Amino acid sequence: MAQQAYMTETDNGGSGPEHRGSRLRRLADRLLDGWRGDPRIWRRGVLTAAVALVLALVMLLHSRIPNRVGNLGSLTETFLPWLGLLVPVLLVLALVRRSATALIAVLLPAVVWVNLFGGLLTDKTATGGDLTVATHNVNADNPDPAGTARDVAASGADVLALEELKASAVPVYEKALAGTYRYHSVQGTVGLWSRYPLADVRGVDIKLGWTRAMRATVASPYGPVAVYVAHMPSVRVKVNAGFTARQRDKSADALGEAIAAEPLPRKILLGDLNGTMNDRSLNEVTSQMRSTQGAAGSGFGFSWPASFPMARIDQIMVKGVEPIGSWTLPRTDSDHLPVAARVNVPRSATGS
Repeated sequence: MAQQAYMTETDNGGSGPEHRGSRLRRLADRLLDGWRGDPRIWRRGVLTAAVALVLALVMLLHSRIPNRVGNLGSLTETFLPWLGLLVPVLLVLALVRRSATALIAVLLPAVVWVNLFGGLLTDKTATGGDLTVATHNVNADNPDPAGTARDVAASGADVLALEELKASAVPVYEKALAGTYRYHSVQGTVGLWSRYPLADVRGVDIKLGWTRAMRATVASPYGPVAVYVAHMPSVRVKVNAGFTARQRDKSADALGEAIAAEPLPRKILLGDLNGTMNDRSLNEVTSQMRSTQGAAGSGFGFSWPASFPMARIDQIMVKGVEPIGSWTLPRTDSDHLPVAARVNVPRSATGS
């Protein structure tokens, strides 16, 4: 009797796979009821579909957006990943409008976004690495330079670059970092601290009239590495002028020329470039070097603003060394997040 009662209960209202499957089918049927036989399903949502197509074209052809008017192209490329947030919005609108046309159109920007940025969503970090490097725009108005110095030194970086160093704060950074780094040099408003000896240190002219970039040879145990530190001029978004970046672009060209002329095959660039890897105005630099975040990071690695990071404008880029890992460091009293990376240094003197 008990067995019969059990069988009856399961047959009529059990929670087995078959019953759950039938419930899902009924739910799907209810959702589709309003779509079946609707003659307007292809005519509704034309505006939503048009917006989706424009969005896909903007992401796909971002390099064709002209910079002649307010550097609109560079502005779009700075925040290009965030355009993906419009895809779920358009998807909801397509569902609300019950538009098959809009639903199909929304697939286009979704596919383009995944093609552009899907690779950044996977964790490409590996273990090991010969050198750990880090860079941080410390903010000239930093209220606690000593604390910031200790925080970034705690990252374990073998080579540390700092940008936006105010002259009066330089002795504070030097004192706070002296116990960790035996070697250092400050050139203008940028500085380099290293566990290994530095040689051939000099400022790099990026067409500003004062020094905001430098290079040095780091005598690592694995061979000499040319390390560049740079702080590109700031950019602004103005209602009457758009994205003002002319001086930044000019300085980026000069920096790219200096790096291209570097005789050492192993090169690392650390700094605040005030631009992302997507920004075509940094092509003189980005075309010849790899981003450690793109090659060996996890996620987008946004670094600015520190309160709500929206863009990676602080960069670690390499040529002739192999990125192993890349990440952002905890927030300091700066308006930027520090970023760090691990790299392998080829033992051959001709590594590229």
